[in-house]
Amino acid sequence: MHMAQARKRSASDIEAVVRTDRFDLAVLREIAGDKTFARGSAYQADGRVEIMTIGEARVVARVAGTEIYRCELTGRGKSFSGDCTCQAFADWGFCKHLTAVALTVNNLGPGELGQASNRLGKIRDHLRAKGIDRLVEMVIGLAERDPKLLEELQLLAALDTADDATLSAQLKKAITDATRVRGYIEYRDMRDWARQIDGALDRISVLLEGGRALLVLALLDHFFARMDEALTKVDDSDGGGGACYARACEIHHAACEQAKPDPIGLARVLFAREVNSDWEFFFGASETYADVLGAAGLAEYRRLATEAWQKVKSRRGRRTEVQPGGEYALRAMMERFAERDDDVDGIIAIRANDLSTAYHYLGVAQLCLDNGREQEALKWAEEGLWKFEDEPDKHLVLFACDLLQRSGRNEDANERLWKLFSREPSVELYLRLKSAAGDDKAQILVRDKAIAALSVRAGNSGPQSEWSVFGAADVLVRVLMAEGLLADAWVAAGKHGCREILMEELAKASEADLPAEALKAYAQLVERKVRLGGQGNYGDAHAMIKRMRRLDGAAQHSAYLADLMTRHKAKRNFIKLLTSKKTS
Repeated sequence: MHMAQARKRSASDIEAVVRTDRFDLAVLREIAGDKTFARGSAYQADGRVEIMTIGEARVVARVAGTEIYRCELTGRGKSFSGDCTCQAFADWGFCKHLTAVALTVNNLGPGELGQASNRLGKIRDHLRAKGIDRLVEMVIGLAERDPKLLEELQLLAALDTADDATLSAQLKKAITDATRVRGYIEYRDMRDWARQIDGALDRISVLLEGGRALLVLALLDHFFARMDEALTKVDDSDGGGGACYARACEIHHAACEQAKPDPIGLARVLFAREVNSDWEFFFGASETYADVLGAAGLAEYRRLATEAWQKVKSRRGRRTEVQPGGEYALRAMMERFAERDDDVDGIIAIRANDLSTAYHYLGVAQLCLDNGREQEALKWAEEGLWKFEDEPDKHLVLFACDLLQRSGRNEDANERLWKLFSREPSVELYLRLKSAAGDDKAQILVRDKAIAALSVRAGNSGPQSEWSVFGAADVLVRVLMAEGLLADAWVAAGKHGCREILMEELAKASEADLPAEALKAYAQLVERKVRLGGQGNYGDAHAMIKRMRRLDGAAQHSAYLADLMTRHKAKRNFIKLLTSKKTS
């Protein structure tokens, strides 16, 4: 296949392009990234791009890579997006093929631009000149060699002439074929699978446009049954399969608006799907379909939900017919119906039916507070704290402490805050304790108490783990930094250890007042980064070396660099980074 070679530009060409580039180069480089931009530039220079059509706001092209990829760019200037059939686009977004297309379009001269814009136009003129009979034979000949095209033409022909039974049989087969999963569909194959399903939904949409809404509803029943099972056998990490299901739900709602099915029957179908499905595509259906259900349908929906909810309540703690996900859907349904009635007490009762976690207590308490019931909110919060005293939830504790302080119960609030601090120490919690203390003298007492508690805990914890979330040593160092006690922070870091990222922060904070400590820390961190290797670590080490230059004397820094380069001369990429950028 012939691919148009890129034309070399003269200086005058470049000046013209600066003014007239269709796709802004700075934006293109930003969205593609440097590596992808460079690879796309190489593809463009190699002439791998064939422009199929250029419109005012759309470019379609083919790019020769590992295989032939279809690329489409929409928009222009600084606002544009694209789509490519390559796997890289599916995985990461804007790819080298799209970059190559954009650069090729920018590089087209006036004559080449006109030729590319008219490529499909010439084909259209050629086909029009053939006459209808010749065109029919050409298409039939292509269909005989392409099973997918043949199937598409058969379905389109059936739409014009076939009855509902015939169409139903053909389209059910198309849905079955599109949703079929043999074994398991891996992530890399999901895009093609989702495209097949979208093709089936395209055909169903045509039926809806033709006024055959009842047939559409019947077909979608088959579709949902197939997809409920298929989605358990695919890697839908990118959500392509879910997007197809969501699109089918939109078509279903539009078909219901057109067909106006019996609201009682529709309510029963939607209720069953919302409660029994492993997926949440029909979650909140009573609200989504409220316009179609009407008063009668919503009343039936509420009756079904209430009846099922009563069974859940009566069997609390025992096995029920409702799956855990279905119970969640039921609770949400009951809350929505209570919200329709502005029944706050009803919502509280629904939420209070399951108080198996501190989070659930928080939900009830927050609802009370949102509706101006502050004392009731505090009551629920304190009950939750009492019930889960051995494993308190931080968010519930902080919620309760806010209400306790607003109620004038500061001692109770401080007691709970200190208990939480001893369990999950953090700088944020320390600052809250300090703020609640009041005057300067009281704040100093809070500071000393917190530092003492953290020091004991850090001493009992052993060396600081790099991945410890609530590491007392890290919190101790951060508290000392927050108080401006940098010398004490270095002592704590040396005694108990701290994470590398915190050591670097402490070094930066100490550059003005404790430069010797900062230099020592930077040297340790640089050594560790270089030994680990990798461009990212080398870049971090280089940035720290530049900071060291500002703290050290010229002679001392030159000696340090010479020693560093001698010891790590085998790290060629690191040495190259040091010598290619101004470091001394």
